[in-house]
Amino acid sequence: MITGSANSSRKINNNLFCEGANQPKRSTMFAKIKSSNFIDALQFELMEYTDSFLRGILKDEKGSICSTMEREIPGGQKKINWTGLNDLPYGKYTLELSKGGEEMKMNLVKRV
Repeated sequence: MITGSANSSRKINNNLFCEGANQPKRSTMFAKIKSSNFIDALQFELMEYTDSFLRGILKDEKGSICSTMEREIPGGQKKINWTGLNDLPYGKYTLELSKGGEEMKMNLVKRV
């Protein structure tokens, strides 16, 4: 039996579903990160190459927003570089990406 609060998340069939007051939102993998470790930039590749708007939020272990990115992605562009992360302290981070109605989260580590 799976239980949780109104705003909890649970993993079902390797897809993340976020439960809330509205309809559950399905998280899909629309991007692949080159490495879960980074130093001063993140590099990822989009799975779909259509015109889209991409938003990224990088949060620290406490959940504080450390960096944000918003970009119009022209069709055909598949590789994205998020630079300017060298001033962030070393540690664990969560990357939240959204594109249209799709969302995904990844755990990352900033290294020396």
